[in-house]
Order: sequence, then C-alpha cells, then structure tokens
Amino acid sequence: MIALSLAEIASVVGGQTYDIPDEQARVTGPVVIDSRKVEAGSLFAAFAGERVDGHDYAADVIAAGAVAVLAARPVGVPAIVVEDVQAALGALARHVVARLGAVLVALTGSAGKTSTKDLIAQVLRRSAPTIFTPGSFNNEIGLPLTALSATDETKFLVLEMGARGKGHIRYLTGLTPPKVGLVLNVGTAHIGEFGGREQIAEAKGELVEALPADGTAILNADDPLVRAMSSRTKAKVLLFGEAAEADVRAENVRLTENGQPAFSLHTPTGCSEVTLRLYGEHHVSNALAAAAVAHDLGMSVEEIALALSEAGTLSRWRMEVTERSDGVTIVNDAYNANPESMRAALRALVAMGRGRRTWAVLGHMAELGDESLAEHDAVGRLAVRLNVSKLVAVGGREASWLQLGAYNEGSWGEESVHVSDAQAAVDLLRSELRPGDVVLVKASRSVGLESVAQALLEGFESGVDAR
Repeated sequence: MIALSLAEIASVVGGQTYDIPDEQARVTGPVVIDSRKVEAGSLFAAFAGERVDGHDYAADVIAAGAVAVLAARPVGVPAIVVEDVQAALGALARHVVARLGAVLVALTGSAGKTSTKDLIAQVLRRSAPTIFTPGSFNNEIGLPLTALSATDETKFLVLEMGARGKGHIRYLTGLTPPKVGLVLNVGTAHIGEFGGREQIAEAKGELVEALPADGTAILNADDPLVRAMSSRTKAKVLLFGEAAEADVRAENVRLTENGQPAFSLHTPTGCSEVTLRLYGEHHVSNALAAAAVAHDLGMSVEEIALALSEAGTLSRWRMEVTERSDGVTIVNDAYNANPESMRAALRALVAMGRGRRTWAVLGHMAELGDESLAEHDAVGRLAVRLNVSKLVAVGGREASWLQLGAYNEGSWGEESVHVSDAQAAVDLLRSELRPGDVVLVKASRSVGLESVAQALLEGFESGVDAR
C-alpha cells in the first residue's frame, strides 16, 4: 500500500484510535485479513466470522510486525476502531485509489472472469507495473484488499468484480471507479439468485454505467445481452469477438493437436498471429477481451499477440493440466462450474483427447434454482454428443441428473456412472485409468472435487504409480 500514517487512516475511515503511542506511525506494508499473512508495516483488518474472530489475533499480529489493527472494538493493542470494518476497508480503498495515478480496469461476466483477468494482467505488465486481483478475490472484501496493494509505481490496476445480485457491482465501482470496463458475457451462473438472464444482464451492466465519458466500455459483440449494454454508458464503446463488426476480432480460429487455440488477431491497428498456451477454444473470447483492453491502453498488436502467446495460467484449478509419468493427463478445472463453463471444459477435453480415452469427472453446479435439473441433464447429454469416453458423476441428486442425462441421450450403460463422493471417484479411476487417458475434473467450488485431481497426481512426481 502507499504509505499512510495511522492518523490519516483514522481520518479517512472515521475511526477512533486506541492504544497508539504514535499516530504518525505509518503503514507501509499490505493490508491483510489473514493473521498468517502479516508482515512488517502491515495493517490488519479484523473480521468476526462464523468460526473465527480476527479480533482474537490482535496481539499476535502486532507481535508479527503489524502497525495497527482495524477493528470493531478496542483490542488492547494499537487499533483504529470503527463501526463497520468492511465499510472502513472500502473507504480506505477509495481514498488510496483516488491518490493513485493508475488506470483502473474492471471486468465482470458470468464465466471466464478470472482467466481473462489473468490474461489482461500478463499482457499489461509487459508495458508497465500492474496490480491485479489474486484468484477470484472479487467481492466487497477482496476487491478493496487488491486495490490497497497498489503502490505509487502502479500504472494499471486490474480488478475482477463479482455479483450475486443487483447493486453489488454498483457498490464495487463506487469503491474503485474504473476508467475501462469490460463485460465478458451473460450466462446462467447464479441464475437461481438473480431470477433470469435479463436480470443478470441488468446487474452486470452496472459496470458500464459507472464509466466516465472519457472512459471505454469493452463489450462482447458475440453476446446480444452484452452488446445491448452500449446504450447504458456514456463512455466510448469497443467491441470484441468473432463477429465481423467487432473492433478486436479473431479470424481463422483453430485448435492445435494439443487442444490449444490459435487464431489471427485483428485490431484497428493491424493483425498478428496468436497461439495460446491455454486449453480450449473458449479461451479465444477471453484472449480477445484482453487484447481489446490492451489495445485501448496503447499497446501494439504485435506486443499484444506476443504477450498472449506467452501467457499462462496464474490461478489454481482452472484448466490446470498435468501429465503424469505414466502418460495420464489430469485437467483440474475444479475451482467452480456453471453450465457455460462446463460445456466449454467438455469441448476442451475432447479436443485434448483426440485418439485417447477421455474421462469427465463432474459434480453439481450450484445456484441454478429451477433450472438445475434441466441444466445438469443437458450437460450429461452433451458429454454423450461429444463422444466423451466415460462420465463419472460425483455426489447426490444433481450428479444423478448428470448421469441420467447421459444415459437417456445415448443409452450409455457402462459409459456413465454415478458415485457417491470424491473418494469413490478416486477409487474408480485408480482401478480403471490407462496410460494416455485424459481426465477432466470439474464442479462448483462447494463440491471440492480438486481433491480428486490431487489424489490422482499423488506419487507421480518421480514416476511412481500411486496405485
């Protein structure tokens, strides 16, 4: 964080200082909410959760080098006490962002946010110092923490914004007003909470409404609900996609023999070839979105194409591909799932598995409301249509819907199986995998299917078969 005195922080957040011998002492390290991440010069924000109360660690964090605690009550060590720690954290982020000379880039969408954010960051940091959201730290707490990690040297601040309902993105843009706003897509993620795709579009569009007149709204030309958001902003509009009228578009899209996308990148300033290191054709749209942001911020098409071609996966459990010493390939995409990302992952699996046996180890997709049965059934059916070799549906009712969809689509019989939990899936795979097989593992975060991928990799670092 940029250096601030405790007195200045207290003034910004409207807090009262307690047990502080020197109010001019400065916070020079990061603002953190995890006591294990405290370092010299930190400010520790104490949150009271269901299981753990950060206030209980106040003495420990001061001993570890924190300058003070941002707290809801006095804690017997240097503290700035406020009524609402989350609101105070947001106010501090808003203050710091206002002092920065950085360009704020914000993005949202139903699917692909984190992968696209990682691509944007990798492209922009070739041009200038860039801070970006770690993982999916995109909510009312994670976003301020990311903004507060910026320093005086930061040129670009890339912020992923999530939403669980109307008003959430409007709140986040109020904390960190963006200059560039990107909307990737409107899908069915969280449709059970929003009520429908139109309501999701209404919420996602709050991002472009927050942009200034001299800003840029970057919109997906291939998604009608996103494209229609151009009427909701006073900013310049830049379209990306495969549509002919897109300002930044892909032509001659193809997949390499490894399932990695390649295409010709066209921007208003020229054309260059891109071959991604990522897996699956769905990353073409993510790469185009990143290219549109970089183009708007002044990078040449050659610089953008090179950066995209060299970019990798920065966040865990998102199409994380590992080949075991016996030739089995594990694709760990278990961080989260919705119908759009599930379909994209299945297509990527099939592209990677040309001539090889493919396994789709899938769990339930959360927060689909009344659409849950139909969407799980559709994913199971798609696995059959794509000729996935075997579907392993893991879990309870929703997993049974996956398996039933596959069975009804193709009378798969032994090609689809429903198992009760992750350990049962591991046991099955360990007994049946053969060298050369490709295994996709994917479900909503709450299912915890990353444990399946991790178990299948155990013991293979030195070529030893864990079975």
